[in-house]
Amino acid sequence: MEEITSQLFSHQDKKYKSFSSKLMPNVNPETVIGVRIPDIRRLAKIIKSKPYCDIFLNELPHSYFEENHLHSFLICDISDFDTCINRLNRFLPFVDNWATCDSIKPKCFKKNKEKLLKEIDGWISSNHTYTVRFGILMLMTHFLDGDFTAGYLQKVANIKSNEYYINMMIAWFFATALAKQWESTLPYIENRILSPWVHKKTVQKAIESFRITDMQKNVLRKLKQ
Repeated sequence: MEEITSQLFSHQDKKYKSFSSKLMPNVNPETVIGVRIPDIRRLAKIIKSKPYCDIFLNELPHSYFEENHLHSFLICDISDFDTCINRLNRFLPFVDNWATCDSIKPKCFKKNKEKLLKEIDGWISSNHTYTVRFGILMLMTHFLDGDFTAGYLQKVANIKSNEYYINMMIAWFFATALAKQWESTLPYIENRILSPWVHKKTVQKAIESFRITDMQKNVLRKLKQ
């Protein structure tokens, strides 16, 4: 484990540490080394074939932000769905920031949609902020295109929270849903089903999106307040 930490520090960029720390106000800057994402990805590719990879994945909690990021990238490369889920469910309670949360995009999920949906239901019902955020992210990533049904919108609309990072993800989800499933999603905005803050943020994000047509933006502007 000391070797992994040492390798991360060998890629330290103190200016990047300062920059990235400002983007994560809830993370102690002392736990941020300052390693750029491409360097962490390269390290993950090296570590995943090493015998100490499993030891690292079992070593929770980690001390540094970049160790958590490295952990997330290692999980993303696990090809067996059940193994990936087991590793992920052990890790999610230790995720403490939006950046690490949003970096977890396991490749095996694409071919296991039915199993994934059952896991998502558990994640969005969690009491842990970033587990809920992750669940919404996976629903947005995998179920707003060909596998979409209108019930997925209601799943997210039912989530009520005072947590900023959950509400931001709900807004991101609905803004994306407006771009991909306009007719099914618009009634949630017209009928103001979302909380006032999430409603306003959803409309703002949708209007800023290049995937929303000018005609659709005009409709949304009238529903902004």
